[in-house]
Amino acid sequence: MSAPRYDRPDADEYLEYYGRYIARVPDGDLLGTLEQQNEDTMALLAAVPEAKGDFAYAPGKWTLKEVIGHVADGERVFSYRALRIARGDQTPLPGFDEKAWVPNAGCAGRTVADLLGELRAVRAGTLALFRHLPPEAATRRGTASNGPVSVRALAWIIAGHERHHLAIIRERYLV
Repeated sequence: MSAPRYDRPDADEYLEYYGRYIARVPDGDLLGTLEQQNEDTMALLAAVPEAKGDFAYAPGKWTLKEVIGHVADGERVFSYRALRIARGDQTPLPGFDEKAWVPNAGCAGRTVADLLGELRAVRAGTLALFRHLPPEAATRRGTASNGPVSVRALAWIIAGHERHHLAIIRERYLV
């Protein structure tokens, strides 16, 4: 069985809000992009001094460690949605409140290296899921956060969500 094709999703396959993430992802082999992105993210953030992990660029903003934890949590949620929809589950899936999740994640008590290890593991699980779905699963659609979403859109959202946060990290945390 060959892996599904994860062509760029059409605009009716996701809520408009997620278009900002999808637009950040270059055309091409999405699974290859996810693999390379993980390596690039690890290389960038592994070089960050541990003391920088507790840095927030402004009052009320997340620390670098919290951003890393949020990216991992977001990817888990999007992957879970993809799994449910790929398996034909039509149960509407709720949204999640990242502003409530982050303070309860315990990132302050962890090291940057530990959080990066978790993010790497999450991405490995994401790649295993998307590589081994039946080819027809990529275009299956369901409902999440009160809107339509396809499996392939969720794959693109995962890549774009990480790109979004990495851009913020480069601009505001690693200065």
